[in-house]
Amino acid sequence: MRIKKGDKVVVLSGKDRGKEGEVSFVSPQKGKLIVDGVNISKKHQRPTKETMQGGIIDKEMPIDASNVAVISPQDGKATRIGYRIANDGSKVRICRRTGADL
Repeated sequence: MRIKKGDKVVVLSGKDRGKEGEVSFVSPQKGKLIVDGVNISKKHQRPTKETMQGGIIDKEMPIDASNVAVISPQDGKATRIGYRIANDGSKVRICRRTGADL
C-alpha cells in the first residue's frame, strides 16, 4: 500500500466525495484506512467502567484505499504515488504530477 499514516488525502468516491483529511490509521492487510473527518457513522455505546457515559457517538469508519488519492504538496491536487531510488540507495516516494518528494 502506497498511502501512509499522516498523508493528506482527498476522497474520490462515495458519500464523502471531495472531502480532504489526514490518514490516522492504515490496515495494509485489508486495504483500508481511516481518514479524519471522513466516513463518520453513528454508534450506540453502552456505559462501561471506562466510559461512564453511554449514548450515541460519532465514529470514523474505514474507507477503501482505492477511493482516496494523496494530495500533491506543490499544487494541492490529487496525485498518484511513484518511487525512485535515492543516491544513498533508499526508496523515496514521489508525486507523479510534479515529481516532488513526498
